Amino acid sequence: MTMNRSSFRPIYAIVLAAALLSACGAENVADMPVPTATPAADPQPTAEAVPSPTVTPAAEAVSGLTGLPPAEGSLPRPLAVMINNAPAARPQSGISEADILYEVLAEGGITRLIGIFQSHTGVVKIGPIRSIRPYLLDIGESYGAVTVHAGGSPAAYAILQKQKKEDMDEIGRAGAYFWRDKERKAPHNLYSNAAKLREGAGKLGFAAEAEVPGLLFTDPDYVPTTGNPALEFDVSFLLKSYTVGYKYNEEQRTYLRSVNGKPHLDLNNGAAVAAANIIVMGSDHKVLDDVGRLQVDVELGGSAVLFQRGVAIQGKWSRRPGDIIRFVKEDGKEALMYPGITHILIVPNSPSFNSHINYSPASNPA
Repeated sequence: MTMNRSSFRPIYAIVLAAALLSACGAENVADMPVPTATPAADPQPTAEAVPSPTVTPAAEAVSGLTGLPPAEGSLPRPLAVMINNAPAARPQSGISEADILYEVLAEGGITRLIGIFQSHTGVVKIGPIRSIRPYLLDIGESYGAVTVHAGGSPAAYAILQKQKKEDMDEIGRAGAYFWRDKERKAPHNLYSNAAKLREGAGKLGFAAEAEVPGLLFTDPDYVPTTGNPALEFDVSFLLKSYTVGYKYNEEQRTYLRSVNGKPHLDLNNGAAVAAANIIVMGSDHKVLDDVGRLQVDVELGGSAVLFQRGVAIQGKWSRRPGDIIRFVKEDGKEALMYPGITHILIVPNSPSFNSHINYSPASNPA
């Protein structure tokens, strides 16, 4: 089933106008709870992921999100943390240790990061933490995670309250497990860490473990035989202050991330934010109101490009009910990921999906 794209009116003029109103601060006015929300239609995936054979699993515990043993030897229930990505919020803390890192538009042209944390249970500081939207909640819950946020849109609050979601909200009952950093200005100064969040989740009676859908992984020494060389590429969202670049590091076998031409670093440890796999996926975006709140499709599937080992592979993204977002190759099979961190960037389908990605073929790394 293909979504009727005509129902999604052009977002550029409205969102860019909303940027003048929001400037990262309009969220505070907009994020007030309301008692009801209109339920969305049941999702129907457009592409079906057909699993490919995986490598023989090792005897030790291996994360289904990274394909690697966990840093501290355990795989607890994931945390899905909404992380501020306004320019004043950078550099963020903890983002280099997220197993999966999403980037998606919020309103006013700004983007939000969602860090899925499971393998690294000792992350000392995560944030700045920001508010939630329905599609952000949907993404986090697809990993069986406890969602972590500070406030939310009226529609998100309606879902949280009506469905009694297991979330940790700083302005709600979980406030004791967050803190404000005096060295930064509000609202870009709210933080927590893995230990406090897991302690709080336990006090709130949330399950410590969960069924977590896993990705499929390949041998790290496997050399891609398909795709186009892509040692560097850029991804643009709507505003010039949200142009993301990735450059392949052959020695580390990862893509190093930059924002507006500068290396994106983790404030905790100065480490470069990097990923072994980057999925850029196109999604229908619809502006809902004058504030610029969005409806973003994270269910119906669409065009996507997978970058790994210096190569770009064309395909589709797909999501079955109750599952996570997956990359499906043109032959209909789910792509194998390389062990390590995966980044997923969700860009609008307008004016076209390909208009948001820029890469030039270069000589393939040995």
